[in-house]
Amino acid sequence: MIKRILLIVLIFTGFVINAQDLAYKPGEHFKFRIHYGFFNAGYATLDLSTGRFKGKDLYHAVGKGWTVGMSRWFMKIKDRYESYFDSTNAPHRFVRKVDEGGYIIDRELHFDKQNQEVLVIDEKENTAKTYTTTKQIFDMVSVFYYLRNYDTTNMKVGDKISVDMFFDNEVYPFKLKFLGKDVVRTNKGKVRALKFRPIVQSGRVFKEDESLTVWVSDDENKMPLLIKAKLMIGSLKASLTEFKGLKYPVNYKN
Repeated sequence: MIKRILLIVLIFTGFVINAQDLAYKPGEHFKFRIHYGFFNAGYATLDLSTGRFKGKDLYHAVGKGWTVGMSRWFMKIKDRYESYFDSTNAPHRFVRKVDEGGYIIDRELHFDKQNQEVLVIDEKENTAKTYTTTKQIFDMVSVFYYLRNYDTTNMKVGDKISVDMFFDNEVYPFKLKFLGKDVVRTNKGKVRALKFRPIVQSGRVFKEDESLTVWVSDDENKMPLLIKAKLMIGSLKASLTEFKGLKYPVNYKN
């Protein structure tokens, strides 16, 4: 259960939105505290810098998740996700290194946008296989940055955003429903927010198809503020505890 929670945070960390200019810059840092019921279950971070892949200058995002305290008695988790993507948010390279109580994933993905293919190199299984993708495809980290630059100026309550994400060797159609505006209390003050609901599959982890709710700042940063989820057993809350290196001022409520 805890490993799914950390994965949720790394995927949905801030999902959403702006259009005229990129909502981020190298040096940006987010840290989240993850609560499972009344317990502090773990932490997740997301950092953005620059990097190179196949001679190209790219953005380099690194997401990490780990359990702490009593959660480590049930499942010791140490996950790392990396994405190299360009200014259109198209991914070039994705790295997933997962250690979840002895369950290991060590994969590297190379994206070929022109041929709509992705090469999946599995270091643990010692295999390499090419899969067909759609024209506009993202990995589970680069999709976050793409959605932060999506124009929601004219969105109405109930409108949906749809995007394709490559996950676990298949194309995963992801949808996000706009629920309206809100205000979220943080340790630095009240922040004006946009509220969204990712449409997820029920039955395995989540209580129903619409169990997740995500709040992001209603400003040009579109930084993640809060995530809540109803699970098959209990509930999850992930709250932003640290942030720095933002490109734009935060829209605090007076």
